Amino acid sequence: MDESKIVLKYVPIFSELDDQLLMKVEDAGILRDYKKDMVILDQSYEGTGLYIIIDGKVKVTENDSDGREIILQILGEHEFFGDMSLIDGKKPSANVIAMEDTEVFFLSREEFLQLMKSTPEITIALLEEFTRRLRFAGIRIKSLSLLNSEGKIASAILQIAEDMGKIKQGSVEVVLPFQHDIAGMAGTSRETVSRALHSLEKKGLIEFDGSRVRIPDYNNFKKTFS
Repeated sequence: MDESKIVLKYVPIFSELDDQLLMKVEDAGILRDYKKDMVILDQSYEGTGLYIIIDGKVKVTENDSDGREIILQILGEHEFFGDMSLIDGKKPSANVIAMEDTEVFFLSREEFLQLMKSTPEITIALLEEFTRRLRFAGIRIKSLSLLNSEGKIASAILQIAEDMGKIKQGSVEVVLPFQHDIAGMAGTSRETVSRALHSLEKKGLIEFDGSRVRIPDYNNFKKTFS
């Protein structure tokens, strides 16, 4: 599993481990492949574990009272999910669906708990990651309650940039998902997303290059919409 070992080095909870410990993690897990639109994790699943994305992209979703899909988060390479159930052993709090063909590295809850007991660095890193996610979730909740439609869509872009953006000299470049996925994150329509993206571009807050979006002044964008 040389490929997964390389990726594990870039996962926050494993990034401080030496090669020997990384090999220990690698030996404890397995690789799984999922086709586009396949359900990777379902809220009704009993089995729990940690899923690390080796290649591909997934969306974390819930359904509202009308059955409409709400996208809570979009995750890409080096990101992980399933971590909440790792601690309490309960069913997942959301669904996870492959947005494209996706390969993941899977660690069962039993294997991960053993790693936590033998490797304190993993436990500390996991707690730090939980704290980061809780802080960002708080920002998102505040943003969605206070911002107008354009602000909500900008906040969704910010979340995608935080998770998957490439930072270079103060700017961030990110590949945006389809407009209906952004609409699902912002709780609005595709038409509203289209208008908001055009408005943000006109204001010079974002720049388009095909499917890629560049945020030229990321710090300013973050202060404005978080």
